[in-house]
Amino acid sequence: MPETARPPLERVAVLIPTYNERDTLPVVVRRLHQVVPDVDVVVLDDDSPDGTGAVADALAASDPRVNVIHRAGKEGLGAAYLAGFEWALARGYDAVVEMDADGSHRPEHLPALLAAATDADAVIGSRWVRGGSVVNWPLHRKALSVGGNLYVKVLLGMPVNDATAGYRVYRADALRTMGLTDVASQGYCFQTDLTWRAVRAGLTVVEVPITFVEREVGDSKMSRDIMTESLRLITSWGVRHRARQVRDLVGSREPRWHEL
Repeated sequence: MPETARPPLERVAVLIPTYNERDTLPVVVRRLHQVVPDVDVVVLDDDSPDGTGAVADALAASDPRVNVIHRAGKEGLGAAYLAGFEWALARGYDAVVEMDADGSHRPEHLPALLAAATDADAVIGSRWVRGGSVVNWPLHRKALSVGGNLYVKVLLGMPVNDATAGYRVYRADALRTMGLTDVASQGYCFQTDLTWRAVRAGLTVVEVPITFVEREVGDSKMSRDIMTESLRLITSWGVRHRARQVRDLVGSREPRWHEL
C-alpha cells in the first residue's frame, strides 16, 4: 500500500538558539531570508551578556518575519529548542528547523532539507553521508565525531549516520508523535535523543548531505561536560535497549500452555 502523502510545508519556523552571537546572528538571518524568504525566524536567546538579545530585538523590529524569545539564562541547547518547539506548535507552524547562529549551518542548504521533508517526518543535514563534509576541523575533532556517531549507531541500532547533527527539519506532527514532555538531555546529546525518539516512533528519518563550516567568529559551545553527558546518557539508553531485546528474545522462546 503506498504511503499517505504528507501535507505541504506552508509555514516553517527556523529556530536559532543564541548565546553571545551578536556579530554572527544578523549575517545568518540575512543569508537565510535571501535563500528562503518565506520562513519565519525565532531567535531563542539565553540572556546573552554580549547584547545578542538587543540585536535580535532590532532585527524583529525591522522585519515581521523575525521573532525573539528571551529566556532567563543559559539553560542548555535542549531547553532552548523545547521552548521553540512549544512556541511554534502553539502557533500552527507545519515544520520547525534547527539551525546554529554561528554560520556553521549554511542557510544555502535549507532548500534541499525542506525538499526532502516532502516525503519525510524528520530530515537531518548530515556531515557523514556521501556528499557531506566538514571544513576547518582538525583531524582529532573529525575522528571524535565519526567515532561518536558510529558508537551511537551500533549501540542503539539506528540506521542514521549523523545522529549528533544539529541542522534539522521536523514536521510538527512528528514532534507531537515523538513525545517531548520527558526529554531530559540538555546539551548536544539532545540531538541524539530526538533522533532516537523519532526512530523508535517509526517515523521516516532521512539524511541530506551538507557542508559543515566551523565557526570563524566567537567561541565553540562544545565542552568536556557536554561530551561526558552525551556518553553517559547514550550508553544508558543502549544498555536498556539491549536489555529489552534480550527480554523479548527470551520471552519469544518460552513455551505456551498448549505446547506443554
